[in-house]
Formats: sequence, structure tokens, C-alpha cells
Amino acid sequence: MSQHHSRREPLPRSTPASVTVFASPASWVESDALAQCQQVAALEGMIHVAAMPDLHPGKGAPIGAAMASTVLYPFLVGSDIGCGIAVFPVRLKRAVPERLAARFPDLDRALDPALDADDPAWAVVSDDIPAGHLEGLGTVGRGNHFVELARVRTVLDPGHARRLGLDAGDLVLIVHSGSRGLGERILREHTAAHGAGPAPDPEAYLAAHDDAVRWGSLNRRLMAARVAHALGAEPTAPIVDQCHNLVEVRDGVYLHRKGAAPGDGRDVLIAGTRGTASYLVAAHAGPDANHSVAHGAGRKMSRADALRRGRAKHTVEELRRTSVGSVVVCGDRQLLFEEAPTAYKRIEQVISDLVDHDLATPVAATTPLVTYKTPDLGSVPRPDRRDQRRGRGRP
Repeated sequence: MSQHHSRREPLPRSTPASVTVFASPASWVESDALAQCQQVAALEGMIHVAAMPDLHPGKGAPIGAAMASTVLYPFLVGSDIGCGIAVFPVRLKRAVPERLAARFPDLDRALDPALDADDPAWAVVSDDIPAGHLEGLGTVGRGNHFVELARVRTVLDPGHARRLGLDAGDLVLIVHSGSRGLGERILREHTAAHGAGPAPDPEAYLAAHDDAVRWGSLNRRLMAARVAHALGAEPTAPIVDQCHNLVEVRDGVYLHRKGAAPGDGRDVLIAGTRGTASYLVAAHAGPDANHSVAHGAGRKMSRADALRRGRAKHTVEELRRTSVGSVVVCGDRQLLFEEAPTAYKRIEQVISDLVDHDLATPVAATTPLVTYKTPDLGSVPRPDRRDQRRGRGRP
């Protein structure tokens, strides 16, 4: 059973670094994730590790952590540099999930400047493509990445909601994706020469890193524009766009975030699952939290466990229609099980922990209508025949 802490833990005298876990006794945190935090805290130059309530084990480093150090470690950010979540207001006359699910474009197919020169989504591109990287441009990727049409279910802080222009009942597009192959290439080049060691030339790494961060943000805008046009809506600028895999130079220190969003006075969308609410929060985290907040619900099962348990409990069709009435577009059956809502922690507990530790103020809760993972237009559930007879089958 894991341990739960909301205080700094002194490490052995060989290192001055400390670890703070912002999780309550009601939150389940794997001991493996806590062990990874301790391992990171023992690295040369490490100052402080802040673990969020969505903490879970990652490849070589914990996910859901912000790590401050005098030394820059590329592996602490990982390969998906620039991964983040953006929120775009969208206006539709009707929002029938089944109909809209069938309209989503193929976000596995990259936009090609030569073949897709007339695609209206290009209008959101105002500058050169960062690093000239065209591979995967306008695509969502795999894993926990998604594009979701959601409705603002509840406004929890009217003042902040007005500032963002949101009301209960409004529709938004939520886009979670990163730098695709660009970030992976940057990390691969580093590890080929230096393994998990520090960046020998931090400025050179940061220059490439910054390109990947900008690329990820542009990619989210492109996908939102592609989906908006496909649904018959006008693209909009994001009201939130925060990256949660990056390095920030703050007060002369390298602040690595892996699955942790900037929490210093910014608005952040903390993702639930395709079958639960997500929460928009106004973040106000201080130095103990390394100025960071959680980025999502956080996995409680490995992908292998989720696949094994899910196949024993659910059918594919059951996973394509959620308990909140939303539709999941996903042609990858294995991914359907790996990303099932039951594979994740309770988002409400994550938000509660952030509030209890005074890291964030909830602004609004959203409920999914359509969650897109991979193209699978042939298996979108059909609307109820009674709705068709009553003329409810059109958006």
C-alpha cells in the first residue's frame, strides 16, 4: 500500500533535495511512483520534487511531478515535449453526439501543405512551422491523447468563468496532444549520446525544446480548426492552452514538468476520462508545489492491467458508449480498453486534493459528448430510431 503525504520529506543526508506529495489519505498513490520521486530527488543538482495527486509511475521518471534542479535532465521531460491541453469555445446549433461523432475528420492523417493547400484549417497558421517539422502535423497521436467535444456542465466560480467567457451549457473543444515525432527525435538524439545524463549544452537543448513546445501548441490549434470546420462551426482561439511536458527556467533553476501543468496564476484544464467530467481551474500554486498543478486524473492501472481487466468485464461496444451518454470514436480496440475510465483515478479526488492544498480554484466542470481517439467512422453508434422519427437526429 502506498504512503500519502502533504509535507516535505527530508532525504538522506547525502542529498539536500526534498519531496512533497500533494495527495490526501483518500488518494491512492502507487509506491512505485513514490520510489521514482525519491530516485529523482537523489539526482545531482536536484532541489525539490513536487508530486501532484495524479502521480503515477512513468518510464524512468514519475508522471504528475514538477522537479526543480540546477542541472537540466532531458529524460525528466520525456519524449512528448510540448504535450498539453487546450480549450476552444465552439458554437453549434444542435449537439447530438452520434451525428457529430460521424463528422469528425481523420486525425490520423497529417495535413500536407502540397495536397491540402486549400484546407481552411491552415488559416490558424500565421508563422513558419516550428523546426520545419511537417511529419504528423494536425494529428492527435495515441496513448492518452484525444480531441473531445464537451459541454460546460456546471459553473463553479462565476467570476473566473465570466473572465473566460464561459456559461453553463456552452460547448468547447478540448484538445490533448503534443509534439508527435519532433519531441521524440530531440530526446532520442540526446539519449543516444548521453543516456539519462544531463544536457551538456542546456541552451542547445532548450532551443530545440522550445521549437517542440511551439509545435505542440500549433498542432492543437490545427486540430481544433479541422474539427470545427468538419462540424460546421467557425474555429476560435483557445481560452486555455497549457503545456504539461516542458522545462521552464525559473529564478535560475531548471523546473522540469512531466505531466504537471504550470500553476502560477494560469487557467488549466485538468482532464478526467472519456466517461467522466473534466475540470477547468484557476491555478495559484506556490513554491512548495514548484508552481505547478495536476494535469489529469492519472492512471491507476497499467495499460496491460487495464487491457486484461477490461476484456474480462466489458465488450468493445460497451466502451464506445459511456455512462454519461457520450460517444467514443476509436478504431483501435486495444486502446479502447487501455484508456477505459476505470483505468484512471477519480478526477473529483484529484481536484479535491488541489483545493485542500490551496493550489487551484475550480472554475467549471465539463461533460464529454464525443471523445475522439482514432478514426472509426463505421462503428459510431446509431441514434435511437425514436429520435429519428421525431426529427432529433440532426445536429
